[in-house]
Amino acid sequence: MFFSGKLAKGFSALIVILLVFSLTGCSQDTSKDKKELEKITVTLDWTPNTNHTGLYVAKDKGYYEELGLDVEIIQPAGGTAEQLVATGKAQFGVSYQEAVTFARLSDVPVVSIAAIIQHNTSGFASLKEKGIVTPKDFEGKKYGGWGSPVEEATIKSLMEDLGADFNKVEILNTGAADFFVTSKENADFSWIFFGWDGVAARLKGVELNYIEVAKFDKALDYYTPVLISGEKTIAENPELVRKFIEATSKGYLFAIENPKEAAEILLANAPELDRELVIASQEWLQDKYQADADIWGRQKREVWANYANWLYERGLIEKELEVDKAFTNDFLPGGK
Repeated sequence: MFFSGKLAKGFSALIVILLVFSLTGCSQDTSKDKKELEKITVTLDWTPNTNHTGLYVAKDKGYYEELGLDVEIIQPAGGTAEQLVATGKAQFGVSYQEAVTFARLSDVPVVSIAAIIQHNTSGFASLKEKGIVTPKDFEGKKYGGWGSPVEEATIKSLMEDLGADFNKVEILNTGAADFFVTSKENADFSWIFFGWDGVAARLKGVELNYIEVAKFDKALDYYTPVLISGEKTIAENPELVRKFIEATSKGYLFAIENPKEAAEILLANAPELDRELVIASQEWLQDKYQADADIWGRQKREVWANYANWLYERGLIEKELEVDKAFTNDFLPGGK
């Protein structure tokens, strides 16, 4: 069919008007959708590092936004991650199995909702020239730590299992001091996460002796770090928890499959970090996030029970932990 010139011009004008309204409508819908995103806060346990990469990936890749969430990732201020989550100042946080255990026994209602790393990758590190090869070699040495009774109990347990005398160890509170500075100036050995300080040592060409705690005692192969939420959030808004874990799971799975790109995302969000270290650490953690678990984030009851019993037997907690209230797999994709 053909149109006259005047009619064709009128028809074209109509098409333009409809197109403008259509585009305007799309723009308004997009704006409306963004306003409807649910704002939530996630607090880290410490400064940004490769334990947190999956969170930043989920945010930058739009995984949270796809599920209707507007996520702000913060560093803890004015309290610990457990306190901020329990009081609702943050809906989610990064913590550790030991911290969740102590929090719950102090009536701080937080729950572990996913294991970020499947096995404990921490241990006692020392410069090779110190000659500390086993926990028995702690005798006559100085330990630099952050002042937690768990540190002393762990050192004591490992030493006593080998017939060593814990009283011959000098305990120093070095706080958050850099491991490499402390090792040269103050202490003979310290407790580190190998995925960060251990990898950094390799890059610096510093030779270490490393004693992985999980290999000496099965009870010490606990979850560190974990993601937490508050009992109130879980009870009142379980769908929010499900969405958060679904998107976060995608973030960590992406980091497993694409460690270099994931490292770049972390660096974009924390440019103050050492680039070489972040990339190397991300590659080291690549197969540690999920490890031998069937899905990322899975937590086993026996892991929680073993560590709680270990603490109880050594008098570090005064009552037994209600293990089944301390963690849940219910919000993991396919995790029940």
